[in-house]
Amino acid sequence: MEHLAERIIERFDGAIALIARVLMSTLFLLAGMAQIGHVKGFTESLAADGIPVVLGGLVFWFLILSGVLLVLGAATRLVALAQAGFCLLSGLMAYADLAEPTDMIMLLKNIALTGGFLFVALHGPGRYSVDHWRKRLAARAGVA
Repeated sequence: MEHLAERIIERFDGAIALIARVLMSTLFLLAGMAQIGHVKGFTESLAADGIPVVLGGLVFWFLILSGVLLVLGAATRLVALAQAGFCLLSGLMAYADLAEPTDMIMLLKNIALTGGFLFVALHGPGRYSVDHWRKRLAARAGVA
């Protein structure tokens, strides 16, 4: 049975990596898009969680741009590391009341996402990505 699973994974590795990147980016993209037109309120809600207001705009753009880059598989390892750091730090800052069940669940969600982003950083974007396409072009041109 394990051999069958390995064969399926090998055959669909690129597609599975693409699906994983899209699914992981969904949270970032939806969170960022939900703030379009509401950046001021968004920054105020971040301030309530102890995040300086000046970072609100940066967080907004980070959510959108990192989500798009991860979906495209562009600068994937760097973006995944940045998203891992963001998930861990934002989780620890926003969900610090571990006695509150909702905070605990949200913190664990952020920790799980951190692990997923670290996995993407470790293994790369897969075949269906801008990074892979650029690597193939460089190989054809004789640039390592």
